[in-house]
Amino acid sequence: MALELRPNCECCDRDLPPESREAYICTFECTFCVECAAHRLRFVCPNCGGELVRRPVRPAAKLVKNPASTRRVRRTEPCAPA
Repeated sequence: MALELRPNCECCDRDLPPESREAYICTFECTFCVECAAHRLRFVCPNCGGELVRRPVRPAAKLVKNPASTRRVRRTEPCAPA
């Protein structure tokens, strides 16, 4: 099963296209931009407490059969480390 590659930061709603090297995820694929991951969250997922690491970039040719998600996810609570 491929990573979901969510299209936005859950904190600030910044667009994070599948080729972005500024997307960070936890093991549950919660997704954050590098600014929120580093400065707001200190690389700790606010949802599960797991480590945030840079999301890998899926090669463009592989996006044809395994496209990125279009479902935007936003936190209802303020972003802070768990």
